[in-house]
Amino acid sequence: MAHEHKAWAVRTARDRTDAPARARLLDAAETVFARLGYGPATVADITAEAGVSRAGFYVYFASKEEVFRVLAVRVRDAFLAAQEVPGVDTDDLGAVAEASVGAFIAAYARHLPLLGLLEQQARTDPDVAELWREIRERPVRRHARYIRRLVAEGRARPVVAPLALARAVGGMCVEFARHAAERPQAYGTAVRDVTALYLRLLGGGEPS
Repeated sequence: MAHEHKAWAVRTARDRTDAPARARLLDAAETVFARLGYGPATVADITAEAGVSRAGFYVYFASKEEVFRVLAVRVRDAFLAAQEVPGVDTDDLGAVAEASVGAFIAAYARHLPLLGLLEQQARTDPDVAELWREIRERPVRRHARYIRRLVAEGRARPVVAPLALARAVGGMCVEFARHAAERPQAYGTAVRDVTALYLRLLGGGEPS
């Protein structure tokens, strides 16, 4: 198992390019897994969805299991990227909060079916379990570090400890993302509401 983990991790690092065929395969795999579930889905289903040959699939991925794990890495990275706000004035806490909350809710809503499958597979696959733990914990801990920095700079006075606040905001984002996934027209309201709640709990800014 450890050897397999290392193999797909190395492949993932090597193939982080935006090769069009690889991107199509990943998008197709997520669509197929969401439609059929993990067990019934096959490499043939994925290649048919992507319009890529089976040989083309094996250029990038060794198996269905590997592409599933790479998708888990992509989801994790999407949540981490939500905390980066290029083009936003980092001195404007309201703007930063709105941008990061919006990106997180959008990412969670987009990947919602896959997240359910990841949680299921984590119960039986140690490698997926580790990725599932990272998906749940790394964005929260990174957010907590950001809050601590704001406190140290005198820019925030959170009503609870930074880690507790980061978990609470993450939980709110998840709940509102589920709602937005069912009703996309509610996305804007969800972002505004979570941002307002976050800034009130953070004690350091007003919504933009």
